[in-house]
Amino acid sequence: MTGSTLKGKRILVTGGSRGIGAAIVRLLADEGAQVAFTYSSREESAAEVAKGLSGEGHFYLKMDVASEESVKEGVDQVLAKWPEVHGVVNNAGITKDNLFIRMKADDFDAVMDTNLKGTFLVTKALSRSLMKNKGSVVNITSVIGQTGNPGQANYAASKAGTVAMSKSIALELASREVRVNCVAPGFIATEMTSALNEEQKKKIMEKVPLGFIGEGRDVAQAVRFLLSDESRYITGHTISVNGGLFME
Repeated sequence: MTGSTLKGKRILVTGGSRGIGAAIVRLLADEGAQVAFTYSSREESAAEVAKGLSGEGHFYLKMDVASEESVKEGVDQVLAKWPEVHGVVNNAGITKDNLFIRMKADDFDAVMDTNLKGTFLVTKALSRSLMKNKGSVVNITSVIGQTGNPGQANYAASKAGTVAMSKSIALELASREVRVNCVAPGFIATEMTSALNEEQKKKIMEKVPLGFIGEGRDVAQAVRFLLSDESRYITGHTISVNGGLFME
């Protein structure tokens, strides 16, 4: 069904200029959607992603999801170009890792503001359009939000909080047939993992039952499914894309 499962849908993806976000943007475009995606600092990366997209009507914009003003300005831009939005993928996120006893309150706040509050702000800003169009929200969380991880108390809290918030929003918006779900990636090949040496990669793969590191497209396929009408009876759920690293 390539090129047809999202035909006619208009979808906003935050943090779409690189890594998992870029993989999501590319696949959604391949599947027939019109995609708007945001970047925070690397406009050249956003331009490179946009240049290779299938189809027409795609665009990118700068947005700081931690800023209510920036989110409002960005959403206004999107709605000025599109009369309606059918889906949102909240992918933008940051890390500021440190051991708990050494973690600065500012670093805790920065991660929570981007990863958790940012998801709240973007979803809320587009909620009227989503309700009008029986839309779908997909929030990118992490296996770390399910298991915890040393040095990532702030990141784990932000991702676990996103799951809980998603369930609450799903309950509130279900009567308007708006679905809200999460995708929780495990170890995925990104700029971060490419910097690891072979020994480090080997140790990671030993923890993963399937025995290999996933790719951005693996996450994107789950996102595509949750945005499509194929998942019309699924809401408040988290799909884990982690090779078996964590099982519920």
